[in-house]
Amino acid sequence: MSQDLKITLVKSHIGTPASQRAVLNGMGLNKMNKSVVLKDTPEIRGMIRKVSHMVNVTE
Repeated sequence: MSQDLKITLVKSHIGTPASQRAVLNGMGLNKMNKSVVLKDTPEIRGMIRKVSHMVNVTE
């Protein structure tokens, strides 16, 4: 699982619960349409699952 994931924030975090905002900040997504490349680990997959309605993920 040493693959990389490109994660892009496509929906605003305004009006979301604080826990979801904390997940986005933890991944480094703080602005709309910002993309980050993170390692494909179970921890990152769990973070993506929590905010899956707000992000696009490509492998």
